[in-house]
Amino acid sequence: MPAFTRTELLLETLTVVADTLVDDFDVVEFLHDLVERCAAIFDAVDVGLVLADSHGDLVVMASTSERLHLIEVLQLSAGDGPCVDSYESGSVVTAGDRENITLRWPAFALAAQDSGYQSVHAVPLRLRQKTIGSLNFFSDSPGVFEVKDVLVAQTIADVATIGLVQEQAIREASLARAQLQHALDARIVIEQAKGIIAHSRNVDMESAWRTLRQYARSHESRVSDIAKAVVEGLVVL
Repeated sequence: MPAFTRTELLLETLTVVADTLVDDFDVVEFLHDLVERCAAIFDAVDVGLVLADSHGDLVVMASTSERLHLIEVLQLSAGDGPCVDSYESGSVVTAGDRENITLRWPAFALAAQDSGYQSVHAVPLRLRQKTIGSLNFFSDSPGVFEVKDVLVAQTIADVATIGLVQEQAIREASLARAQLQHALDARIVIEQAKGIIAHSRNVDMESAWRTLRQYARSHESRVSDIAKAVVEGLVVL
């Protein structure tokens, strides 16, 4: 991503998010682009995003690193952690140091400490009174989420949420579960494709993801479509 000021990054991100209000866009690619942009805007080490499926279970949809992906999967499996709390409460959850993290989520704190994270902040993805997931910021140093940062992060999250629902659902203030479920299903296929690529190339999962994403971009295709082709053996990377 080119060098921009924080304000320029924010404005560009809001423009990109607003563009999702069209009828057809790649949800998986959009969410990965969103977490990368948020990491740059807030100078976070890692940013992740989780969404609820049609059963109300949270699923990791995007993360800026494999270590964060694994921690969020563990957190969701345990049903305890900042991302879960933000989703369930529909409010911002913040822990500015390891002591605070340990007091609130002992099991999660161990995994966070092992990965070097010292502070975490989670912002709900919500539409009116309905929360569909959370946007989560991790840092390798202690620090509070300033009021202005909360407002900016919540604005991004709110606009992104609108982009994840269909026009009819927006009018009715209800969620377009079909589109979200499709994205969740695509995420499973992408993880399978990453595993295949990692095995065939003898690389880690992050390198496999970069290979998959770069191939999709160079061929002007959806990441989910290329992942499906890899799983089916139609594309070899």
